[in-house]
Amino acid sequence: MSPMEIAACLAYALSVWLAARNNVHTWWTGIIGCVLYGWVFYSVQLYADVTLQLFFIVSIIAGWLNWLKGNHGQQLAVRKTPLQHIAFLLVGALIVAGGYAWLLHRFTNAWSPWLDSAIMVFSILAQFMLMGRRLESWYFWLLVNTIAVPLYAARDLWLTAGLYLIFWCNAWNGLYQWRKALVKS
Repeated sequence: MSPMEIAACLAYALSVWLAARNNVHTWWTGIIGCVLYGWVFYSVQLYADVTLQLFFIVSIIAGWLNWLKGNHGQQLAVRKTPLQHIAFLLVGALIVAGGYAWLLHRFTNAWSPWLDSAIMVFSILAQFMLMGRRLESWYFWLLVNTIAVPLYAARDLWLTAGLYLIFWCNAWNGLYQWRKALVKS
């Protein structure tokens, strides 16, 4: 457990905790966590996770703006996604994850290209859904965290594995909180 992993863990924990509470400060705290975790994942050869951190930095900026002004200048409300749209996204995500995993397996020394790619692709999908305040984002975060905990533990990132276990619990809380917000709107 390095000081960088500890700092990344704390910044990410705060960001995800704020997201579950539907708090706009989730975004700037997330940028700090992404930068720190980019370095941590690079150091343990989880390259898809490094790519994911770069994506998150860009998406955080977009998500921040979308939450504030995404509905014709009004704050975006929590909403549901049609089932057909989710099925389409799921099939696309599986295809992209498989393709990226094959590239990592073929051209890098990635430690676990298949699981690492699944985490990356489903995190991107969940992030886009979070940016649009889609309730179903929390189901995808549950999937991501279920895969991430054992992968990070296998790379001796015990603090990060523990954090993602907390994220798994927080995703259940986020789902609960956003369901309540959906009923109110």
